[in-house]
Amino acid sequence: MAAQGSAGDAALRREAEQWLQWDQNPKTSAIVKELVAEGNVEELQKYFGSRMEFGTAGLRAAMGAGISHMNDLTIIQTTQGFCRYLEKNFSDLKNRGVVIGFDARAHLSSGGSSKRFARLAANTFISQGVPVYLFSDVTPTPFVPYTVTHLKLCAGIMVTASHNPKQDNGYKVYWENGAQIISPHDKGISQAIEENKEPWPQAWDDKQIDSSALLHDPYATINKEYFKDIQKQCFHRNINKETNLKFVHTSVHGVGHKFVQLAFKAFDLRPPFAVPEQKDPDPEFPTVKYPNPEEGKGVLTLSFALAEKDGAKIILANDPDADRLAVAEKQESGEWKVFSGNELGALLGWWIFTCWKKQNRDACAIKDVYMLSSTVSSKILRAIALKEGFHFEETLTGFKWMGNRAKQLMDQGKAVLFAFEEAIGYMCCPAVLDKDGVSAAVITAEMASFLATRNLSLSQQLKAVYDEYGFHITKASYFICHDPKVIQQLFDNLRNYDGKDTYPKSCGRFKVSGIRDLTTGYDSSQPDLKAILPTSKSSQMITFTFANGGVATMRTSGTEPKIKYYSELCAPPGNSDVEQLKKELDELVSALEKHFFQPEKNNLQRKTE
Repeated sequence: MAAQGSAGDAALRREAEQWLQWDQNPKTSAIVKELVAEGNVEELQKYFGSRMEFGTAGLRAAMGAGISHMNDLTIIQTTQGFCRYLEKNFSDLKNRGVVIGFDARAHLSSGGSSKRFARLAANTFISQGVPVYLFSDVTPTPFVPYTVTHLKLCAGIMVTASHNPKQDNGYKVYWENGAQIISPHDKGISQAIEENKEPWPQAWDDKQIDSSALLHDPYATINKEYFKDIQKQCFHRNINKETNLKFVHTSVHGVGHKFVQLAFKAFDLRPPFAVPEQKDPDPEFPTVKYPNPEEGKGVLTLSFALAEKDGAKIILANDPDADRLAVAEKQESGEWKVFSGNELGALLGWWIFTCWKKQNRDACAIKDVYMLSSTVSSKILRAIALKEGFHFEETLTGFKWMGNRAKQLMDQGKAVLFAFEEAIGYMCCPAVLDKDGVSAAVITAEMASFLATRNLSLSQQLKAVYDEYGFHITKASYFICHDPKVIQQLFDNLRNYDGKDTYPKSCGRFKVSGIRDLTTGYDSSQPDLKAILPTSKSSQMITFTFANGGVATMRTSGTEPKIKYYSELCAPPGNSDVEQLKKELDELVSALEKHFFQPEKNNLQRKTE
């Protein structure tokens, strides 16, 4: 064992020494120099044990030194690989070019920041004669896919870690169709990174780009064109001008403030009140524990206070890169209701279809209309589609699947009106083939303003949607687990529950009537027992259907150490005993946690508010 340990230690040391030859960032190289001098194997293992994996979500990791972290050198290496991969796929790359955007994240101790990473990435492409459209200032993530399609570019990069903790950063990649990449591009890019690790001659000289004819700033053009394009989703300008409804907006120390203000202006709505402590980008996210509006009321404390002060009924909250949206509404009781992603998905789906129907009197047009949602999201759009006569499709989890499918459908002449996922992501406007918290915020504001003229709140309209199309009660949460072995074991147990290759037949008192395992490709509901949706061996995902009409999915997260679950009970229209449905779902979730997750045995940490 000792020999193996020392061989491993020597490999680590070689990796670190190679790093020091290539790294020109004084802060990260100083960290590594010190560890090598001390012979601190444990710490070197953290920095050099394994390279960040480039997946369909690109990269996401903490900023810091070494191949396991986001830093100047790993950004250069990643971009060199991506550049070579694009050269192989596009003969006209040097005519068309790429777009690069960034958020406001920064990490003092390693000298890393989103802007610095974006400039180094731009420099890599320009050194190879590739035009780069580099935003001169922070921008919402959806502006990058929008720019790819609007300027007909080959690809886009957004440097952001979205709503992750402050020490993290990420590198998100879009293909020429304006959607996030899907396999096999991730494998191809990953391989190209491995083949291009040594920095190219001008890799560190990012000053040279400022005088290059290949550098373009799309900021002004895109700001004008994007707001022009989303106005196609504005249907009640007169109501917007007159409404007395007041809104509060928070960008949670991210980039959203300016862009949501401009979106309101584009729709002729009075600007929302901005939470002053959170409106400007701040990489420290000083007022919140997690900069994620999905985490619930804790992130909205300052928004509630401002809304009470200014008499606002509705709060709109973006995550730091403004691709997600959370919404809260003050109830008659004085309490605040924070809508779940599924509830807002139901409202926006209803609203966007209602607006479409008003514009399209031709009864035949509906046969070309589609809405999409991910397989772990509520099936409410399916219920609306069945009753109204348009098409509904579900995809695998994540907007990369919905964006790519939407593009395929649009290329066939179909109209994709709306797509959503329960993780508060909404695609309300076909000009952006990804989730977009800016357009979702202003469309929600117009919907609320319209409903106010009918004396209806968002909550009342949500109930009306459920009354008409059937109640869809959902409950989702997660457990934190930092040990991949425990996660693997947990899912292996579910696949060998009553002996080898047998799934559970029940969960507590709830009988299991169907199983779909998208890790192995098994689906008990299909004649050949093969799943229709694509499968992926690299991530865990099992869906259980229960005899009572309940559905529950357990899956691992691609970007965080979490095992997530999503559950739903769907009732046909007319079943209005909501409390009974909620009680039934609560009991199902308790059984799921107790029997399938076994948190005590597996040492899982529950989500905390």
